[in-house]
Amino acid sequence: MAPSTSVSQIPHADVSAVKHTNGNGILPSSTIAPEKKPGQDKSKTLETKGFPRPQKFDDPYQQRQHLKERLALGFRIFAKNGFDAGVAGHITVRDPVEPQTFWLNPFGVPWPLLKASDLIRVDENGEVVEGGPVRLLNTAAYMIHHAVHEARPEINCVAHSHSLYGQAFSALGRNLDITTQDTCAFYNDVVLYNSFGGIVLGKEEGLRIAAALGDKKAAILQNHGLITCGKSVESCVYWFLSLERCCHQQLLADAAAGGRGHETVKIDEEDAEFTYKSIGSDVAGWFSGKPTFDMMEHESGVAYKM
Repeated sequence: MAPSTSVSQIPHADVSAVKHTNGNGILPSSTIAPEKKPGQDKSKTLETKGFPRPQKFDDPYQQRQHLKERLALGFRIFAKNGFDAGVAGHITVRDPVEPQTFWLNPFGVPWPLLKASDLIRVDENGEVVEGGPVRLLNTAAYMIHHAVHEARPEINCVAHSHSLYGQAFSALGRNLDITTQDTCAFYNDVVLYNSFGGIVLGKEEGLRIAAALGDKKAAILQNHGLITCGKSVESCVYWFLSLERCCHQQLLADAAAGGRGHETVKIDEEDAEFTYKSIGSDVAGWFSGKPTFDMMEHESGVAYKM
């Protein structure tokens, strides 16, 4: 989603400055080294005129059905990406009719098969008040997600899973480095929760996770995994997919750099902030997630709506 550059805008390059080598750390012969130029105007932002926007509803009951369908797609997307580790993991969406309650997956039902009618609705006391044939609640899901939904009334969706690279990265006990354009979406918007208290079966741990998350859209839960949130199901799911990929990238980059006695190159704060303004907003997350949801809807047919 970075601002595009036309061919006519590309600066003249000094071809004589190119070094011809075997490519071991030096520019290969096919690479053109551009002239030094001032940084681009950081006052500009990505033009979004004409971009689609999340659907709006006058009827909260129609919105409820729509959100349940999007949530079912979200679980199928997670499953396709291998985030369904046994029975662990959960995504919740706030109910528009009774906002103190939220919808989530019933414990133990396979994510690739989840339909809107399978989802269960849980109240503020952890009681299942509505749902499909399986009404088994994952206690950890309630403890974590209820705390986050309570602390963040502006967000509607929360996702957590024990994804492979996110969980591997969480064992390092460190936050994400801003080293790529994709990681700029998390610039000053992801935190490290540097504690692990076991399976979250009590309110205290859920409250601590919510407090650590603060006003950010993502957290790395040490020795546990990732958690993301958003105003829409699409943005929340996309942030999780993106953060998982960023963790994978950093594991690879750190290993490659460390093996040569080097460190990865970090993006400076001015450029990171500039890029964040274009790709780090909730609307940007929704738009970035939309193609994945469109594709899963195509693959699922109408089965997920039942």
